[in-house]
Amino acid sequence: MSKPKLPPLEPGDYYFNEQGLMVFTEKYQLKRGYCCKNGCKHCPYGFRKAPSSKPA
Repeated sequence: MSKPKLPPLEPGDYYFNEQGLMVFTEKYQLKRGYCCKNGCKHCPYGFRKAPSSKPA
């Protein structure tokens, strides 16, 4: 199955956080049209990753 074509990025679709990482906005994720299941900060689809348990 091929990946759907992603919409082009426009102003307001993302920003860079304090660590310099690109963060997609809710606006862009709705425009994209599906949940990527990565636990995005602004996920409009309600997906939240389960907390990972790291070995001590």
